[in-house]
Amino acid sequence: MSLPWLSAMEPAVAKISESSKPKRFVAMTLGLGLVAENLFPSNSGFDYQPSRYLETLQNLRDQITVISGSSHPGVTGGHRAEASILTASPMGSSGRAKNTISVDQLMARYLGDSTRFRSLVLSTSGSTSPCYTENGSMIPPEDRPSRLFNRLFIDDSKREREKQAARVRQGRSIMDMVGEDAKSLSRELGAGDRDKLDAYFTSVRDLEKRMAEAEQWANRPKPLVNQQAPRDVNDPGDLVGRQKTMCDVIKLALQTDSTRFISLHIPGASGSIPIAGVDDSHHSLSHHGRDEEKLDQLALVETAVINQWGAFLEDLRSVEESETTLLDQTSVLLTSNLGNASNHDNRNMPVLLSGGGFRHGQHLAFDKRKNYPLPNLYVSLLQQVGLETDSFASSTGTMTGLRSS
Repeated sequence: MSLPWLSAMEPAVAKISESSKPKRFVAMTLGLGLVAENLFPSNSGFDYQPSRYLETLQNLRDQITVISGSSHPGVTGGHRAEASILTASPMGSSGRAKNTISVDQLMARYLGDSTRFRSLVLSTSGSTSPCYTENGSMIPPEDRPSRLFNRLFIDDSKREREKQAARVRQGRSIMDMVGEDAKSLSRELGAGDRDKLDAYFTSVRDLEKRMAEAEQWANRPKPLVNQQAPRDVNDPGDLVGRQKTMCDVIKLALQTDSTRFISLHIPGASGSIPIAGVDDSHHSLSHHGRDEEKLDQLALVETAVINQWGAFLEDLRSVEESETTLLDQTSVLLTSNLGNASNHDNRNMPVLLSGGGFRHGQHLAFDKRKNYPLPNLYVSLLQQVGLETDSFASSTGTMTGLRSS
């Protein structure tokens, strides 16, 4: 039986070193933003007065950092910038721009080999995600919690595991043959082409390593959990119900150390939303044009989304791990590509950060007219999980004012 991360797995020393504890990251991204005046406090610092959306999260106040006045430099395009949430790469409006690797996948690439799944890319609905590979390919998400649960915790039959291992071995054999052909070809190439071939060999070696890991995992049983498989929420308008159901499985994935890097995208819900006082679709409400009735209904929807995010934090805080909590070991980000969904503005992005060993409890308020580069936060997150890097996309360093606890 595969076990979750246990304190007993650590060396028998007086105190567990911080560097030996698993570091994790969860990004929760919103397709339709959050109303700024309801989210951001009017004053900055550790003594900020909670905003409308933060009032119900005051039990988590010392676990949350609020960040205003930040965005991705050069990123425009309104809804199109959904592709840039975790990459910070300008996509433009022509459709010809090429994306780059997202921050979660950068973590997974270098630190994801300790778990069965290098990362999980999820959504509450739809087939798009803000997660991209190194060559700029979007990673399609899993949007059904029941399928995710089965993938994480339900063992395949012995025959199916053998078939999976055989497929991996066959793939490695093909890679060996391609590699031999490429080596023969390299003797006939010029210096520039040989450099390209060297880069190819590097990617082949990386792929071979992953295939070897996949073969090992295919023969190991999956973790055993007490929870029943979740029942998918079929109502397309129930975005909060879908958010909760997926978060319940995410908690189990982290708790069993099945993966350490997860993204959950929450696009706008279609159809009516089952929240008292709301009788319009999420997308329609987000394009409110300052209509008071729409703003009132939108506030009810966004409050419910924020509260569910808070409930997820509480769930992680309730799990003890290595003399600390699962939340302390997991950086949890909530953000969106839209600072103002009504006019498709990508500036002043909504940003909340929790957990991960940072010193929280403050409102970092940057210039709303001349925004602070949000990629700086991504550098801080990369360093916090253990990557030795001082840059990401258009960053200028780590995030000013954000410190480890």
